[in-house]
Amino acid sequence: MGLIENPKTYTGRDLETIFFRPMFSGQNAEELGIRVMYNMPVPTTVQMWSPRSNLLKSYTPGWNGGDSALRQQKRIDLKKIKAEVGFSASDYFQQVYELIVGRADVNLDDLTGSELEQAETEMFRASIAESLRTLMWIGDTTMDSFNLINGFYTLSKRYVEEINGPAVNSVDVEITAENVVDLLQKMWSVAPLELKALKADGHLAFYVTTDIYDAYEQYLDSRSGDSAYVDLVTGRRELMYHGIKIVDTGVMKALAERGDEVTTHCLLTDSRNLTLAVNTSDYPGSEVRMWYNPDVMENRQRAIFMAGAEILDENLMVVAFF
Repeated sequence: MGLIENPKTYTGRDLETIFFRPMFSGQNAEELGIRVMYNMPVPTTVQMWSPRSNLLKSYTPGWNGGDSALRQQKRIDLKKIKAEVGFSASDYFQQVYELIVGRADVNLDDLTGSELEQAETEMFRASIAESLRTLMWIGDTTMDSFNLINGFYTLSKRYVEEINGPAVNSVDVEITAENVVDLLQKMWSVAPLELKALKADGHLAFYVTTDIYDAYEQYLDSRSGDSAYVDLVTGRRELMYHGIKIVDTGVMKALAERGDEVTTHCLLTDSRNLTLAVNTSDYPGSEVRMWYNPDVMENRQRAIFMAGAEILDENLMVVAFF
């Protein structure tokens, strides 16, 4: 059996292809429900182009042209962050060994070093992905925890206050199955026309906390009809309101643990408007390292990289805080 205490270090190209990129590509990126930018130059600047809606003119001789599209740009500031985890040797082995046992293609009588490496890499990668997912939603640099970057909920509230944008605020109302549809309809009714025009693209979504998600599911369960009964018994793969996805961000527990006064959030926007930027190549010291410390008999893991989140167009959203 390969020794679990063999040190492993990912840097440069290995850091990108083996450790980080699988978290932010393919199905994993789709599960995040947002736009992910990986290893763009730091600071990351996003160029946004929108076509003019009134480009056509009556024909006249000569040149009468101009730009065919409007250009805006948004800067995403990235911050250097790290993750460090330490386990006792016995606890660490049990966790990694459990991942290996669950695979049908593994010969338990001949575990090679690569099998162990894949298992411990996957364990650490999953922990970082979940922490980063929570941070990108509720991150707030003014708080005591989850304060490395500002997340989408924090940014959306700030931008709405700055531009006096559309918002639904009511601290005295509890979201229930009886009023959840009123909330969604009110948010849609005050949405900017530019946002409503994007509905046909299929990327609009209500990003909600679990209480809103559960209330809407209970509302659907209360509807009469065969389809409602089937959904009640078998469940629903995803919820939608008038063709718009409802996505549970799963951050209520973290908000409560942090002691936030506001734990109910709803953000209506285009998924392409929410951007998470991750960089592992533009500064020295980026690495993922896993090693065994014999002095304290502890297996340790460390990851160092850069990350940042941004809402590209603050005019293309509606927020609700309760």
